[in-house]
Amino acid sequence: MPDCIECGEYTKFKNGLCTDCYQKENGNKWVAGVIKGRIAETIIEQLFISLDFQVYKYGMENTIPGITDLLKGVRGDVSKNIRQMPDFVVFKDKQAHFIEVKYRKSGKLSIKDIENYGDYPFENALFVLVTPKHIKCISYSELKEGKEIKEKCRNWLGSRKEFETCKDTIMEYCNYAVKFFENVE
Repeated sequence: MPDCIECGEYTKFKNGLCTDCYQKENGNKWVAGVIKGRIAETIIEQLFISLDFQVYKYGMENTIPGITDLLKGVRGDVSKNIRQMPDFVVFKDKQAHFIEVKYRKSGKLSIKDIENYGDYPFENALFVLVTPKHIKCISYSELKEGKEIKEKCRNWLGSRKEFETCKDTIMEYCNYAVKFFENVE
């Protein structure tokens, strides 16, 4: 049985660290990911508010508080659909949109990232990708067609016909994203 090279406790990895020692050394990556995601969501929420959209938090953690713990280990279509609920519903000029916010340091987003749990049930959703350099957007239908967001692509949020928004305001919020994410792993 392998032992942790730091404390001597059991580990699955020969010449490696146990879970506790790994987290002490590297931090909890899941928690770090949640924090990055929430910062990205806050930036996008405030962006849409500043663009005079009505913004409603919609994701499972907002619509059904406390359900995250209840869904641990639960399988089936209902639990899958709840997990995949978009983060926001935004309204302006009698138009409504589902908005799913993602943070990716890599600046990449593809259909594989979205369909980890199987088919995505919100076919009208728009995915807003926050990166350390940009805010980009792509629709679920575009992802299904095989299109992707890549680091060098021009899927700017300000270029979406659904929003016809103020590019200066979007640039201001891009600068917030740069400020918060420039030194984040």
